Amino acid sequence: MRHIIRLAYIALACLPLMGADLAPTGTLRATFLGNNPVQGTVDAKTGTVSGPVADIVKELARRSGVPYTISPAANAKEVIDRLNSGAADIGFLALEAERAAQVDFSGPYLLMQVTYLVPSASPIKTAADADRTGIRIGAVDNQSPTTFLKDHLKNAKLITLPAQPPYEDLLKRFAAGELNAFSGNRMRLMEAAANYPGLRVAQDDFAKMEQNIIVKKGDVQKLKIIDSFLDEARTSGFLKDSFDRAHLVGVEAPAPRKR
Repeated sequence: MRHIIRLAYIALACLPLMGADLAPTGTLRATFLGNNPVQGTVDAKTGTVSGPVADIVKELARRSGVPYTISPAANAKEVIDRLNSGAADIGFLALEAERAAQVDFSGPYLLMQVTYLVPSASPIKTAADADRTGIRIGAVDNQSPTTFLKDHLKNAKLITLPAQPPYEDLLKRFAAGELNAFSGNRMRLMEAAANYPGLRVAQDDFAKMEQNIIVKKGDVQKLKIIDSFLDEARTSGFLKDSFDRAHLVGVEAPAPRKR
């Protein structure tokens, strides 16, 4: 098995990339959601980015023979705006229909589990328990889990919030009965539950959401290069190793695409 994985890595490393197509300015410029730990983490002291975004960008740049930069963004709009203004060559976002009208998406490099944060004493144990009449679910506006819930909740009421509330504030909202659950990616919610007594995470997920690389609308050649790279990365162990190094939880490497 190790021999097979080693051969796959060799094949991946030999995959040719065209630097002029991927990085027309001579530097591969990437942007991502700086507050999403399943994409990447920014060191508060040095500004260094680590995690899957850093590993992918570094490897794409190495094979293209160009330097690279990685810039965190505050939200999805900023990621898309940087791409469409020419300030970035590639971006990292979850696939959504509204976003796909503005940029083009690669196949997935990661599947992100999304679930609920609830009070420790809540009767909500599973994702299905949350979708009941009388349940109020908090969600941050314009985030991919929120968009999914808008389309799929049948009985619970969705309460959209303009920004991620401090978890101290969330505890108060739970205690006051303003909210019964709060949605988000599993890793972020598990970090909150570990740091704030009185919170826990639902046992299962209400969805698994694709994390993808985006390019400017109609940039067919760049997308072809990225998808070819990701096809190899899914089968070689490159992605799983990246997730393991970053100590990610609540994520999965996508299965290889069928040809």
